[in-house]
Amino acid sequence: MTRASSGPGLEAPVADVRVLVVEDEPLTAEAHVAYVGRVDGFVVAATARDGRETLERLRDDRSIDLVLLDMNLPDTHGISLCRALRAAGSTVDVIAVTAVRDVQVVRAAVSLGIVQYLIKPFTFATFAERLEGYRTFRSSLTPEGGLVTQGDVDAGLATLRTTTAPALGKGLSPTTLDRVVAVLRGGPDPWTAEALAGSTGVSRVTARRYLEHLETAGLVRRDQRYGSPGRPESTYRWLGRG
Repeated sequence: MTRASSGPGLEAPVADVRVLVVEDEPLTAEAHVAYVGRVDGFVVAATARDGRETLERLRDDRSIDLVLLDMNLPDTHGISLCRALRAAGSTVDVIAVTAVRDVQVVRAAVSLGIVQYLIKPFTFATFAERLEGYRTFRSSLTPEGGLVTQGDVDAGLATLRTTTAPALGKGLSPTTLDRVVAVLRGGPDPWTAEALAGSTGVSRVTARRYLEHLETAGLVRRDQRYGSPGRPESTYRWLGRG
């Protein structure tokens, strides 16, 4: 699919950015695919569950422009996969979409030319902002003739760095969200709102609101557990492993 450029006269159509989603957790992958589909100018070309499949997809489809890369994959780490891509001569752009916060991983990502590092959990608004910034970056550095000015470079790089605060629901804070995520990742599954409240020091109602936010972000899965007759209890299983 292509979109005609606006403005007077006949201009070349603008091709959609073709995206490869790399994520081993099926529900999270589905969420990322759905998110990409909601951002104008992007289309999912394929998905991959591990490093081997990623290399195959990129080998078979040279039209892929962008990889959304989970860092913790079943057969390799995202950094190792990027090194393999660069060693093979691939210049495909990469945006890390991961829960990994280790500073050495972030530094390695920068050294490998990963253009964005998006930490889970995030809202759709944050996701869309990163993709739209990337699209602007691409278009700003592809002028006719293949030459750029210093202004082109500065403006293009600025689009990758301009961000807004992630949109959390009223009463939710990034600090508490980080604490909730740390507890979910480090503890046994499944969790109830009551158990999470006890481990984080927030109220049961507040714990449920954070769990619902993470469910919307595709990072937890909600199930029903039946105890006494007529009193089902919601349980939550952490999915955002990468």
